[in-house]
Amino acid sequence: MDVIEYPDRELMMFDLADHLASELAMALRQHDRASLCLPGGTTPGPVFDVLSGVSLDWGRVSVFLNDERWVPESHPRSNGRLLKARMLTGRAAAAQYVPLYADAPQPEDVLDTLSAAIAPCLPISVLLLGMGADMHTASLFPGADRLEEALAADAPILLPMRAPGAAEPRVTLTAPVLAGAMSCHILITGAEKRAALDRAQDLLETEAPVRAVLANATVHWAE
Repeated sequence: MDVIEYPDRELMMFDLADHLASELAMALRQHDRASLCLPGGTTPGPVFDVLSGVSLDWGRVSVFLNDERWVPESHPRSNGRLLKARMLTGRAAAAQYVPLYADAPQPEDVLDTLSAAIAPCLPISVLLLGMGADMHTASLFPGADRLEEALAADAPILLPMRAPGAAEPRVTLTAPVLAGAMSCHILITGAEKRAALDRAQDLLETEAPVRAVLANATVHWAE
């Protein structure tokens, strides 16, 4: 794990967007297509704003989320809604969006279909993750109902996940898929999450699921 500390958040967002763009460009030089896997939530929004305007051959890039809340994209809590508004706009509107939600009562009903759409995009070319103060990443939450299954080396591409404190079911990429990314970045802000990151290194993956991806990750942090 490498940690890059920034003097302020604005500089971090621009620098991180530049890192992601450079790595995507390299992947496109080496392969016919590239994949970009991104987190939900509001923290990475400024990164998306910058990245969406970068001059890349976006038509050869597949973009998808680390995880999704099981709500339609019309719902304000939809990660896909945010991604479309902040990332899949401007030049990046030409990218192929691969959703992690389909119109079904629960994720189990369409998991095979969603997984089949993600499979051609693997291994992930460029991965950006977030991390909660509870040391979760994607929807790999401590105490979640299928966490151990999602952390296993033979885990499938996607799993449904339900966790204490999560308002709705989730669908998430599993640990081996995330850890198999060609390039991995983690974006965190504030002293609380920096302290959590330090604690995570001495805990089990079931206690601190972010540990599953730390070995080859670059962490970007600003107060």
